[in-house]
Amino acid sequence: MLLKQYKDHFFDSLQNIQDEHEIESFFFILTEYLHHLKRVDVALNPTFQLSEAEVEKWNIILSELQEEKPIQYITGEAWFYGLRFEVNENTLIPRPETEELVAWILNSSSTQHPSPNTILDIGTGSGCIPIALKANVPQANVSAIDISEKALEVAKRNAELNKVAINFIQADILEVEDLSQISNSKLPIPNSQFPTNFDIIVSNPPYVRNLEKQEIKKNVLDYEPHLALFVEDTDALLFYRKIAQLALKNLSPNGLLFFEINQYLGKETVELLQNLGFKNIELKKDIYGNDRMVKSEK
Repeated sequence: MLLKQYKDHFFDSLQNIQDEHEIESFFFILTEYLHHLKRVDVALNPTFQLSEAEVEKWNIILSELQEEKPIQYITGEAWFYGLRFEVNENTLIPRPETEELVAWILNSSSTQHPSPNTILDIGTGSGCIPIALKANVPQANVSAIDISEKALEVAKRNAELNKVAINFIQADILEVEDLSQISNSKLPIPNSQFPTNFDIIVSNPPYVRNLEKQEIKKNVLDYEPHLALFVEDTDALLFYRKIAQLALKNLSPNGLLFFEINQYLGKETVELLQNLGFKNIELKKDIYGNDRMVKSEK
């Protein structure tokens, strides 16, 4: 079968699930993934022939896409801030809104902390935030915490893939009373380089309430790790409160705390930080016009 013939079948099979732009994006991601053919190569090779085995591979992937499995989990990779990351079912797929958060951190650190020496990411998942920060601030000592050992295995591979050194620590942040305890604790991944104070702390913690599940698309709800997504309705700011309390103890003077937040809880998150005594609190919208991130200063 010609690849261009399969393309027609591919589009017809997905037209009731995705819009045409998304289907086209999927198709060319897969031509590169399966055949190392970029869009221009496909255009220049109209007679490119698929073997029976290759058609079978396409059919398997097509059936997964019809079940709305994320394309990133099919190819096993995602791009974030110009860097390639491995992703799987143990990690969230990096999102454009989080790229905006990284850009804000880098812009703020260049003006308020021209040379941040220590950075901590809490709830690191694939490691996209600390790796992107380390790649852009190579002199910084960058650390990252996650409760999931499997997620940390992915994050470690991503650090190696992108040739940066990150201090990865496995810990349940809700059980930590002071970040300075971590270096001396009997954690599965102890690290003597873990600092006791940080110029920047950042977190994209679980923030989707159960009551919002009906808004979540099938490709997220059925495939991405719920541990990294959801929080109980009765205490939706649990992680923000805990991390902010730790930041009061472990941020350097005038250190910065950044959060990615639930778009419906911007006001509440700002009030939480105000009540804890943070200053210069700023709520920022994402590219879609939603309240998505907060910056505050110790």
